[in-house]
Amino acid sequence: MPSAPLNEIQVFVAVVEKASFVAGGRRLGLSRSAAGKAVARLEEHLGVRLLHRTTRAVSLTDEGRVFLDHAQGILSAVEQAEASVSRAKARPRGVLRLTLPDGLGRMLILPLVQRYLADWPEVQVEISLADRLADLVDEGFDLALRVGVTTADTGLVARVVTRLPVVLCAAPGYLAQRGIPETLTDLARHDGLIFSSRGQRQIWRFADGQKVALPSRLRMDSAEALRAAALADMGIAQLPKALIERDLARGDLVVLLPDATKAEVNLVALYPEKRLLEPRVRRFIDLLATQLP
Repeated sequence: MPSAPLNEIQVFVAVVEKASFVAGGRRLGLSRSAAGKAVARLEEHLGVRLLHRTTRAVSLTDEGRVFLDHAQGILSAVEQAEASVSRAKARPRGVLRLTLPDGLGRMLILPLVQRYLADWPEVQVEISLADRLADLVDEGFDLALRVGVTTADTGLVARVVTRLPVVLCAAPGYLAQRGIPETLTDLARHDGLIFSSRGQRQIWRFADGQKVALPSRLRMDSAEALRAAALADMGIAQLPKALIERDLARGDLVVLLPDATKAEVNLVALYPEKRLLEPRVRRFIDLLATQLP
């Protein structure tokens, strides 16, 4: 009997490790239906049932447990074999698809993309500049950079590449109208400009873990839009300092309560979970980790 196709073995192992056809398929960039069909073909090829299926879960049969041990050994051997011959010639090539936060992507990441393209002439880069949380698998992105993410969605890996100082800021015109807050308690009398995406609102971070219930009549899913609103005298925003350094230098924005509001947020690289990361993705992540301040 011919050997079972390696890709179907990969799907089977992924489904078992994730205990789900949905999560297992997503790990390999497949839909639930495609993952289910791949496992079914493998079972037909072997002539045994490997998984018990219910509407809520999947579990191994006795034959499935035996096959899983061998399947994981096969995949490990293949991975080691590929790595042994690919390290020396792991030259990035192909299309690198990125989704980046708009303002910070322009200021911090595009200069690194320029360097990356110069270093690796066989790579093309496609970039979506948006602060919204994209679905990497469904939309075909290799990598996302997001501010403030603490945990990754199922099937994604999260790697912190740097930490960004954030500050409270407002325009002199707004402060002339509403007054300058002297304490955190004073913020309750001001208008907050809040980042909000997919129903999740930004949590303002303060020294010593303090929290303030700040009124907010304007919420947006773009840090660049929040910056524009602050410049237009519409309220107080908490933004990465790197995004507004020029505004601060020109005096168009003013930092508020610097001692009480010292904080940092993570800049996180998110990418689909895979056993072997493509060289074009791995090299870009390494560049971010070594070159970002």
